[in-house]
Amino acid sequence: MKVFKKIKNFSELVAFEHTVFSGAFILIAMVVASMEINKSVWFGFDTLVLCALALVSARNFAMGFNRYCDRDIDIKNSRTNKRPSVDGRISPLAMLLFCIINAIIFVLTSYFINNLAFYLSVPFLIVLGGYSYMKRFSYLAHLILGISLGLAPIAGVIAVEGWIPLWSVFLCVGVIFWVAGFDLLYSLQDIEFDREEKLYSIPSAFGERKTLIISRIFHFIAVIFWALFVYFSQGWFFSYIGLLISMTMLIYEQYLVSLDFRNIPKAFFVTNGYLGFIFFIFILIDGFARMFYGI
Repeated sequence: MKVFKKIKNFSELVAFEHTVFSGAFILIAMVVASMEINKSVWFGFDTLVLCALALVSARNFAMGFNRYCDRDIDIKNSRTNKRPSVDGRISPLAMLLFCIINAIIFVLTSYFINNLAFYLSVPFLIVLGGYSYMKRFSYLAHLILGISLGLAPIAGVIAVEGWIPLWSVFLCVGVIFWVAGFDLLYSLQDIEFDREEKLYSIPSAFGERKTLIISRIFHFIAVIFWALFVYFSQGWFFSYIGLLISMTMLIYEQYLVSLDFRNIPKAFFVTNGYLGFIFFIFILIDGFARMFYGI
């Protein structure tokens, strides 16, 4: 029972269920890359297992390191002071060891994927860890978080193809602005706290109204780059349907938050959680259609 309790605490520490945000887009990249070189949506069981392990370990490192670095901040915030990192359930030493172990797993897993994945593993970890410090000195923290999740599709295409084609860069940039856009909305919950603690965030610097506008601009940019991704990856009809539904979900998310900030959790966790996988399903259907017609 004690072991299961520890596992539950660490799962809560890294909000394991939120892996869906980046998980869907690494799968999108892997399916499209496989279609490009194999003319099939299936990229192999070994690649799937290695990428899943890399994704989980990288995210565990990023979230664990963020919680470790933010202990002094989170304990003062009523929204975050019940986290395992500050309420005594997980010690700072345990968090640090957790981060080190997951970093090692990520680098070793990358080694078994291919050379490019291995060479980029440490730079990727530096970006993931760097986000935790950004809010202390730059308003760009929202975009750095976006870059952290935007690395997922880049990692996916590297695992399958061994290089980085143009369409995957468009997919990556779309993810960056999608994540930054919803992180701006999520940060509206901490606007007063950030001001009191002199933390850097766009909401604390520019206010609620301008933050909503910037978030909408970011999501508009995300849709543009996802459209470029679909076009340059030679997506068929179903890919464009997935893009249209994703755009509609972003509009709905913005609408929910504009109605009432109490809708932020619903907009953040529900809408964004479904968006990636709906997009993925339509990309997958598109791939099956192209396989059927031998394209």
